[in-house]
Amino acid sequence: MNIDYNHAPAQNPQTMGGPSAAWPKLFPDGIPASILDVGCGIGTWLKAAINAGVIDVFGIDGVQIPPEQLLFPPNKFLCRDLTKPVDLGRRFDVVICLEVAEHIETNSSNILIETLTKHSDTVIFSAACVGQPGQHHVNCQWPHYWQQLFNKRGFVCEDNLRWQIWDDVRIERWYRQNIFVARSEVASAGHEPRIKAVVHPEMLSPILPEKETFENHVKQIENGRMGIMWYLKTPVFAFFEKLKRHLA
Repeated sequence: MNIDYNHAPAQNPQTMGGPSAAWPKLFPDGIPASILDVGCGIGTWLKAAINAGVIDVFGIDGVQIPPEQLLFPPNKFLCRDLTKPVDLGRRFDVVICLEVAEHIETNSSNILIETLTKHSDTVIFSAACVGQPGQHHVNCQWPHYWQQLFNKRGFVCEDNLRWQIWDDVRIERWYRQNIFVARSEVASAGHEPRIKAVVHPEMLSPILPEKETFENHVKQIENGRMGIMWYLKTPVFAFFEKLKRHLA
């Protein structure tokens, strides 16, 4: 599956500031020996890991990244279809998957979580909430949706990390809002408190106007407020645009 996503800086500005500031708070007891980043992009989080002293890093992304754009060794990168199971044949101390799951269709959610939990007993995860704008956001969910999928794999989800970074303006606001930790604890999985659906104050401006505008537009369509030709032409245009993106 070719995910419609552009990692170019103009479309997806990524800085080292956020990952570098977040790293000590993610691992206050010491750095892990190995880390896998699923949906790594150009590798800002892996570069921060290397700078912190992690030697064994690996990155996977659903989009092919040119080697010269990667911030970590190109031989540690693989392009894989994240809507299908991925098995690297090894385990890592930690897997991270940050603001990736929203780009994958809902019917592949379980497959992504399977890939994450296959490679480590500890997963640091974040995904866009409902209404969060961004490129190819086709699967925006509240955290408890992902929590249920982790629970099915025998993982307990902990909601303490985002409160530790909530007020750190060096870290991108979407991480501060959405991040949580999943750990393998089969006996307790599903019995832990549900992760609350919250919106960070700094996310209100980008989320609410777009969500309200979209919902109002949907209501107009459902109430027959558009012109008759709009209803005749739009489904045809939408079908061919979807087909083009699928074949691209």
